[in-house]
Amino acid sequence: MSNRRSQRRSDDEKVKLSSEESKEQLRFLLGFLKPHRLRLALALTVLIISTGLTILFPALIGQLIDYVLHPQPDSFSLPVIGAMVFGLLLVQSVTRYFTSTTLVTVSENTLASLRQSLYSRIISLPMSFFAERRVGELASRLTSDLALIQETFTFTFLELLRQSIVLIGGIAFIAVVNIQLTSVILLVLPAIVVVAVLFGRIIRRYSTQTQDALADAAVVLEESLQAITSVKSYVNESYEVQRYTSSIRRGIAIAIKSAKLRSAFVSFIIFVLFGGIAAMVWYGGNLVREGVITIGDLISFAMYAMFVGGALGSFAELFGQVQRTLGASVRVQQLLRELPEEVGETSGALYSSIDVQNISFSYPGRKDIRALHDVSLSIAAGQRVAFVGESGAGKSTMAALIQQFYQPDTGTILFDGQNARTIGMGDIRRSVGIVPQDIVLFGGTIAENIRYGKLDATDGEVRQAAELANATEFIDSFPERFATVVGERGVKLSGGQRQRIAIARAILKNAPILILDEATSSLDSQTEHLIQEAMERLVQNRTTIIIAHRLSTIRSCDNIFVFSKGKVAETGSHSELLADPDSIYTRLCALQFGTAMPGETHNV
Repeated sequence: MSNRRSQRRSDDEKVKLSSEESKEQLRFLLGFLKPHRLRLALALTVLIISTGLTILFPALIGQLIDYVLHPQPDSFSLPVIGAMVFGLLLVQSVTRYFTSTTLVTVSENTLASLRQSLYSRIISLPMSFFAERRVGELASRLTSDLALIQETFTFTFLELLRQSIVLIGGIAFIAVVNIQLTSVILLVLPAIVVVAVLFGRIIRRYSTQTQDALADAAVVLEESLQAITSVKSYVNESYEVQRYTSSIRRGIAIAIKSAKLRSAFVSFIIFVLFGGIAAMVWYGGNLVREGVITIGDLISFAMYAMFVGGALGSFAELFGQVQRTLGASVRVQQLLRELPEEVGETSGALYSSIDVQNISFSYPGRKDIRALHDVSLSIAAGQRVAFVGESGAGKSTMAALIQQFYQPDTGTILFDGQNARTIGMGDIRRSVGIVPQDIVLFGGTIAENIRYGKLDATDGEVRQAAELANATEFIDSFPERFATVVGERGVKLSGGQRQRIAIARAILKNAPILILDEATSSLDSQTEHLIQEAMERLVQNRTTIIIAHRLSTIRSCDNIFVFSKGKVAETGSHSELLADPDSIYTRLCALQFGTAMPGETHNV
C-alpha cells in the first residue's frame, strides 16, 4: 500500500505542468489529429466563417432598430435588412451543422486511434509492469481519462476557438461603434485574464486529484466484482460498499472544491463584467441623449458587450476542461512511453529441451527479496519432471521465467542449447503450453475458449481437442453445445469443466513443452479421473514440467527438482529421493501422507 501511495504522489508531482510541459501535452494530443488535418482544416475554416457571420448579427439588429425609429432614405430598406438577418441565420445554421458533424467525426476517429494505441501498448507490456499496477486503474485510464480527452476534442477545442473569435470580433466591433464605450469594457479585461490564469492552475490540480480518486474507485469496483464469490462467501458486501463509497466520496469532495472554484470565477466574471455593462449602458444613455450615438448603436454595443462577457465567462470552464485533459494526457502518455516486450519476429521454430544455468531472480517490486538464487537444472526433450517444495520455494517463479514472463537478474536459460535472449520471445512462448491451477476462461463460447490455443483451428480440430480432454460429454449435454457461452471468467462452468476446457486448449496449441500446475485438487474422484486421463494424453511425447502440490501425481516422473528457499535443494527420481530418510522430499511425503518412509512408496 505504501508503494502505491508513493507512486501516486510521484504521479501527482508529474502532473503539475509548467507552461512548456502544457504545450508538449497539447502537441501530443494534437498529434493524433494529423491523419485528419485536411478535413479538420476545412471544418475550422467554415467555423471561422460561421462565427464571423454571427458577429455581424448585432450590427444588423442595430440598423433594424434605427430604421424603425428613424427611417433614412440612404439606408437599407426594412425588407432588405430582414432578408439579410434571415440569410445570416440560415448560413450560420448550415455552417454550424457542417462544422459540428465534421469535428465529431474527426474526434471520434482520433479517439478510436488513441484508444487502440493505448490498449495495444498496455497489452504488449511485460509482466513486471502488471505486477506493479492494478487492473481497475488501467481500466480507468482507458475509460475516464480517454472520455475526458474525447470531450475536449469534441467540444472544448471547438468552443475555445469559437469564443476566442467572438471575443476578438466583439471587441473590434464595439471599438468601431464608440471607442469611449469600449474603454469601459477593456478596463476589466486585464483583471479577468489574471484571475483566469490563477484559477486555471488551481483547477488543474484539483481535476488531477479527482481523476486519481475515480481511478481508485474503479480499482475497488474491478477487484470486488472479480472476487464476487469471496465477497459473498465472507458476507463482506457492506465492507466493499464502504470501500467503494469511501473512494467515491474522496472524488466528490475534490470535485466539489473544484466546482466551488469555478463557480467563484464565474461569479467574479458576472460581477465585474456585467457591472461594466451596466456602467456602459448608463454612460451610453447619456451619449444617446446628447446625440453622439443612436439608440441602435447603443443596442448593438450592448449586444456585443454581452457577446464579449459570455465569451470571457465561458473561458473559466473551458480552460478548466483543458487543464483536466492535460492531466489525463500525462497519464496516457506515460503508458504509451512504457517499453513493450520485444517479442520479435516469429520464425516458426519450436524448442523441446531446457537448460537453466545459475539463475538468480528478484521480482521488480521486491528487489530486496531473492525469489530464486543460483538455480541450475536441465530438462531433456521428452522428459517428464516435477517441481516440488513448500509454498514460496520458487516453483512457480521458475515456470514464469521459462515462459519468459520475466528476465533473470543473472544467469542464462537455454532452449535446445540456444540462449533465450537470442531467440524470439514469440517462438519460446509458442513452444510452451500451460494448464494452470487457477483456470480463467474468456466470456465467449466454449469453442472460442478452446480455439484460443490455435486461432485458425477448424471446428473439427476443436471437437477433437475436446474429445481428447474428456470434455465432449458435458459439452454435448448443453443445448447449444460448443456455442454455449461460459460467462465472465467461466463462471457458468464447474471447476472440473473449466479445467477440461483448458486442457483442450493446450492440446490444440500442441506445444512441445508443457507446464502443468497441479489442477486436480478439490475435485470429486470421477472428475479427477477424467482430468488425469486427459492429462496423460496431453503429456505424450512432450517435455512436461509438473508443479506438484499433490505428490501422489509425480511418482512416474523421470526427475524431481525439490525447491527450498529459492534454491534447488535436491534432485532425483521418486525412489532415489525417498531412499534418503533425511531428504526434504521424504519429509514432504511424510507430512502429506504420514506413512511415506523409505521403502514404503505404495502410499505415495
